[in-house]
Amino acid sequence: MAKSLLDYAYDYVSGQSQQSKFEDIWAYCVEQAGLSKEEANNKVSRFYTNLMLDGRFVTLGENEWDLRVRHKFEKVHIDMSEVYADVETYDEDSEEEEEEAEYNSDFEEEKNKDDDLGSESEESEDEKEDNEF
Repeated sequence: MAKSLLDYAYDYVSGQSQQSKFEDIWAYCVEQAGLSKEEANNKVSRFYTNLMLDGRFVTLGENEWDLRVRHKFEKVHIDMSEVYADVETYDEDSEEEEEEAEYNSDFEEEKNKDDDLGSESEESEDEKEDNEF
């Protein structure tokens, strides 16, 4: 049974004493799998995606790759809270908040008017009852 391109990549990276450039990993995989230039061009993007998703590998920046087991968690872990802290609030969000506040204030005004009208009618009914006695 033929090996997958990721298995070839694993063989290559594990045989290196230090991290490897993606281009070198890919060239090795193409050679081992016997891919033509056209086949290689058609498969490179899927291979890159699969390499990123494969838990055995880790990217170290600058398109350098290594085996995850060679690195401490702290070095290769990305704290997503830092990434999301950089996200700015869009103008659309503030516009939506303003529209919601305006809607709520209109709703409160209508409710207050209804309450006032209800109070007036209650008072007049109370007055009617008092007048009857």
